[in-house]
Order: sequence, then structure tokens, then C-alpha cells
Amino acid sequence: MSVLVDDDTRVIVQGITGGEGKFHTEQMMEYGTNIVAGAVPGKGGQEVAGVPVYDTVERAAREEDADASVVFVPPAFAGDALFEALDAPLDLVVAITEGIPTQDMSKVYKRLSEVDTRLIGPNCPGIITPGEAKLGILPGNIFTSGNVGLVSRSGTLTYQVVDNLTDRGLGQTTAIGIGGDPIIGTDFIDALSLFEDDPDTEAVVMCGEIGGEDEEEAAAYIDEHMDTPVAGFIAGRTAPPGKRMGHAGAIVSGSGTGTAESKIDALNDAGVPVGDTPEEVADNIEDLL
Repeated sequence: MSVLVDDDTRVIVQGITGGEGKFHTEQMMEYGTNIVAGAVPGKGGQEVAGVPVYDTVERAAREEDADASVVFVPPAFAGDALFEALDAPLDLVVAITEGIPTQDMSKVYKRLSEVDTRLIGPNCPGIITPGEAKLGILPGNIFTSGNVGLVSRSGTLTYQVVDNLTDRGLGQTTAIGIGGDPIIGTDFIDALSLFEDDPDTEAVVMCGEIGGEDEEEAAAYIDEHMDTPVAGFIAGRTAPPGKRMGHAGAIVSGSGTGTAESKIDALNDAGVPVGDTPEEVADNIEDLL
């Protein structure tokens, strides 16, 4: 099984006529993702890679019976694109865009509480169910089908961990890149609960990083609610306080919260082994299984 996406998922690409949108549409289609439409205001009636383009997400969703969207829209316009997607009859929206203004995301986050649509991202690599569908920019060739779920704030770290898992013959049910911005849709707890409810996910990798308290909150959730074993990794151990490292959310405040040490301690207290390297994460998954 899988969570959120599979080979029946029918996908709209917002921003399909742009360079990034067109390139990744072709990559997703080559992987086997069922891309049924694009949506770009004023570009309705065109085709990209044989995919029909509509002026609005709502029309694309209704005409093509789509249930998901992936967003490749520039930061200045991505907030409006997300509002449009959340107003359409979709189950899932995946926002790849990096650099969406925080003020825009605050409004989107409020809107999320009023709809049933799930948002992944922004500033994320997307989601993949190996062998079935990928929505985003993940390199499909390193993934293989199996029984390990993965949730991560970092795209690059996801690839490193998955490469090690695949090399050991440890395939994946679904991998979710939740994004590294301060305001995101799906968080660690949301993803962990999906994997806990998936009968085919026998272990989960959770890759976090410095900044915020999401990993500490996830550790508490794991301790109280999860029977599925979890292995962890925390990036940014050597980052100096007050310096942003990579992601907008990866910054340790002067209060000392959000440090790598506090996250590792919280996970260890919840019974989650935390690897020092992606290779050690694969070692821990082997032990858990």
C-alpha cells in the first residue's frame, strides 16, 4: 500500500507552461505519474507535453476528474495559486515553490483549516510512492517499493537516506518531503499518523533539522501514539546559534530551543534511535525490522 498518492492519482500541474513546470511535468510523466492537466491563467487551450492546459484549477479538476495538484509557480504568485487550488475539488496539493512570502503563507495556513484539502510544502521536493507516482522533483531512480515510510524536512537528506535504504534492499512505501519553511501544510505528526495507519509500512524514517520544535512535538507523538518503529536523523548539529542553515526554518533562536541536541534527546527519550549519518539511519532501520 501507500499513503496519499498511487497510480490512480490524477494530477494537475500549476505553472506547467514555465520552464520548471514543463521540465518536471515531463519527468513526472516519464516516471508514470498520471498528469491529466495543466493550469495557467490566460494559457487555456494550449498543450504541454500532450497535456491540455486550462485557465483555472477548478475547471481543470472538473474537466479531467483530477484529485491532486503540484505547484511550480514563482514565489510572488504562488500564494494565489495555492488559494486557487484549495478552492478546487482536490484532495491533495503539493507546493514545490521556494521563497513564498511568510505573510502569504499565513493566509494560506488559515484557509487550510477551512477546507478538506491537504497541502504538502511549500519549499519541498514533493511526494513519491515508488513505482506508482511522484509529485514533485524527487529523483525517482533511487526509490524502490517496499515497507519503509519516510518523512523529511530536507530534500537532499531524503535522497541520501533513501539511497542508503535502497542499497540495503529496504524499499519504501511512500516518501514525503514536508518542506523546510516555518509555515507548512503537512507536518511530521500528520505524516507519521498516515504511516501508523498504513498496514504495509513496517518502519518509518523521520529526518529533521535544527529550528523550531516540530521534531520535539513529533517525538512526543511517537512516544504516545505509535506502534510502528521509527528511526531518526537530525541535520545541523554544527550550526552556530542565530545563523540560518539552508532552510528558512532551520535557525536556532537565542533561547536555545530548536537545537540538534534537544531534538535528538527528545527522540531518544521516545525510543527513537538517531543516526549520525544517513548510513547509520539505514543500519537502525535494519535493526528495527
